[in-house]
Amino acid sequence: MIHASASIAKTAYRTTVQTGRHTLITDEPADRGGQDVGPTPSELLAGALASCTAITLRMYADHKQWPLEAVHVDVTVKRAADKSTSIDRVLRFEGDLTTEQSSRLADIAERTPVTLTLKAGAEIRTTVA
Repeated sequence: MIHASASIAKTAYRTTVQTGRHTLITDEPADRGGQDVGPTPSELLAGALASCTAITLRMYADHKQWPLEAVHVDVTVKRAADKSTSIDRVLRFEGDLTTEQSSRLADIAERTPVTLTLKAGAEIRTTVA
């Protein structure tokens, strides 16, 4: 189980997020009334996918002892006027990888924990305490 909590007071949109032993600040840009002191929640979502992908690929390459020097993952979340969402993810590898190894890493990227969660969707149940 993963748990996070968020709290916001009167400071325009500055939100404190607690997850595990870590504290993060999220906010909205100034042009949306925030102070821009942290990423937006949507930026955190993109960052979660990018970092999960990078970590998973690093772990896999290390396990296989492949010559992967670095992984770079760029994620762009796009919301269309009809409210549909698409996510573009671009992988770049540094190291002397074969075409087969690069293809396998791209295949593994499709099965990272955050990727699977986003693809499957998740039921969200809301209650008031």
